Amino acid sequence: MKTRYIILPLLCICTTMAAQDSIKVHRHAEDSTDVFYRHLKLNEITVTGVTGSTKLKHSTAPVSIVSPKVLRATASTNIIDAISHQPGISQLTTGASISKPIIRGLGYNRVVVMSEGVRQEGQQWGDEHGIEVDGNSVGSVEILKGPASLMYGSDAMAGVVILHPQVLPLEDELRANVSSEYQTNNGLFGYNLSLAGNKKDIVWDAGYSEKMAHAYKNKYDGYVPGSQFHERTGRMVLGINRQKIRSRLTATLYHLTPGIIEGERDEETGQLISNYSSLTSYKKSLPFQQVNHYKAVWDNSLNIGEGYLKAIVGYQQNRRQEFEESADDYELYFKLNTLTYDFRYVSQEFSGWKLSAGLGGMYQQSGNLGEEYLIPDYRLFDVGLYATASKTLGDCWTLNGGIRYDHRHMHGQTPHPPLGGGFTRDFNGVTGSLGAVCNINEHFNVRANLARGFRTPNMSELASNGVHEGSIRYELGNRNLKAEYSLQGDLGLDFTSRYISGQVALFANRINNYIFTHRLPVVIENGYLTYAYTQGNARLLGFEAGVDVHPIHSVHFANTFSYVDARLLNQSADTKYLPFTPAPRWTSELKWEILHHTHSTISHHHTEDYPRHSTVLSFNNLYVATGLHYYLRQSHIYKADETETVTPAYVLLNFSAGTDIQWRGKKVAELYVIADNVLNKAYQNHLSRLKYADLNTVTNRRGVYNMGRNISIKLVVPINAHL
Repeated sequence: MKTRYIILPLLCICTTMAAQDSIKVHRHAEDSTDVFYRHLKLNEITVTGVTGSTKLKHSTAPVSIVSPKVLRATASTNIIDAISHQPGISQLTTGASISKPIIRGLGYNRVVVMSEGVRQEGQQWGDEHGIEVDGNSVGSVEILKGPASLMYGSDAMAGVVILHPQVLPLEDELRANVSSEYQTNNGLFGYNLSLAGNKKDIVWDAGYSEKMAHAYKNKYDGYVPGSQFHERTGRMVLGINRQKIRSRLTATLYHLTPGIIEGERDEETGQLISNYSSLTSYKKSLPFQQVNHYKAVWDNSLNIGEGYLKAIVGYQQNRRQEFEESADDYELYFKLNTLTYDFRYVSQEFSGWKLSAGLGGMYQQSGNLGEEYLIPDYRLFDVGLYATASKTLGDCWTLNGGIRYDHRHMHGQTPHPPLGGGFTRDFNGVTGSLGAVCNINEHFNVRANLARGFRTPNMSELASNGVHEGSIRYELGNRNLKAEYSLQGDLGLDFTSRYISGQVALFANRINNYIFTHRLPVVIENGYLTYAYTQGNARLLGFEAGVDVHPIHSVHFANTFSYVDARLLNQSADTKYLPFTPAPRWTSELKWEILHHTHSTISHHHTEDYPRHSTVLSFNNLYVATGLHYYLRQSHIYKADETETVTPAYVLLNFSAGTDIQWRGKKVAELYVIADNVLNKAYQNHLSRLKYADLNTVTNRRGVYNMGRNISIKLVVPINAHL
């Protein structure tokens, strides 16, 4: 673990955090990373992933929070990588730049990612399609575990990852931020510049980030050709904050040029074949992708009577090009336009009641502009109506529930010769949830929740027919697929005291018509394995458990364990497990806070008055930590036709340290040093698509291995002024 955390029942809290209009905590809480552990101020934390704003201790849904401080103190190559070590959270990867969130064993279009208040739509059906969001623009992360279709509609069957933006300044405040990062393994270099202000109810924010990396390396493969990438992003916000109305317009652009790891090897030497003149070059080389994502969001809140009206409209355009033979001519070109809308009314609390109702959905249009086709052109229209209610009974019980109706219309427009002409599908779904939480006393909480989820097949599952270069396989869709329905129950208990906190969260999930891919024993195109979509009934059982021991003021020893058992029902021994289920994982971290809110001064003139001409340097929030990530053997695999292979157990050792740097008693910078995979362990994560690349005929090892030892150095320089 890179940072300590506590798993609350059905939710995981990483630390106290500040996030304007999202997670409302004391303004400076993020600078006190141990406030939550020392005082356990659950009443101060408010989450928004559920209806409106709800106190965390009253939330019956499984929620996790990752604070700004935790994000800054984590080494990662993208925002999903940064949160992937939270209990119950994993990532499906294709190289270092592409990650997709997995919640309790479910991913792809079963997880909705919210960014700037709208769902991120970037053709997330593809293995090699990541999340087009700049991690530097994310202030905090809220994660809902379990069916969240009630609030977010189709695709939120597994849960929701809410990427909250950076906190905007207070009135008459000007804030700038300069940060930089370097990673030794792939030479990753990144920097971020931002400037935000608030004057006379007018707020603004502007930022630019850039990140580049050459090929990563590991002990078995050496440098991995195609794993380099270059990312550039920009963001602008302009809005007004007044007593009765708040309105903001946000525009973002995201550009990523990732290489494509093909994993082909020389039969005689076993070495990975490379088209690169230098594997430590930051320049692009064939094959590669070019991804451009543009987004504009208009977010409005208006106080009306005893409540408020929330209206969010967003437009996104995603352009994804793939270059295989020439850097000037693309073979694949997907262009996706998405319009999202969400209108809801949330009442203030009255007599213990809180009510809300809303309407939301989206319109999509996708086209192929390249020579090759993978999915047909299509149009999609989606609308959902919902209502929720919560009731607080005394000081102990909180009850909540709701119901939603969704309709989705999909029309494939362009004939796809191998699969026939165009087609139309309509899907309807009714979902809901019911939950309760009992705050027994100051030490014990019990939570329970029952939720029904709904997901329609995406266009790739219905009609794909072609090669996925990034995932190294040929895929076939199935137009007869039905919508998925799930029913999940959650039960949790947590105990907190001055010196120890212990938690356990149990879940059971039954999914009808679960859609998955399986390998076919045929070859449609040489050099690629063939996979087809099918479906069946499934059930998932699992839990997250944790204990955080802090015997003295400055020492924390945190341990968590995550497990999910995912099976297809009524199947043979070779096909009874769901493919690509995360391996059981134990994480452990020992952290020593050497200094906290104290001054250790190095000065030519030792004085508390900090003389004008003296050189005074001090440190605050200084810590060192060591952690283990132990991934158990994953033998619960879909064996038929070698769709999956067993992944052996492995252990990764990590070290980290961080401090605030002060000059004359004022914080001028944050410095972090993080060493991952210190022992340079050669391993393959069970969810890595590169695990199934070519066989090394010399070593008899299949696939490409994950990144080896990596040391990251981060420097963050905040600048604050009064307007």
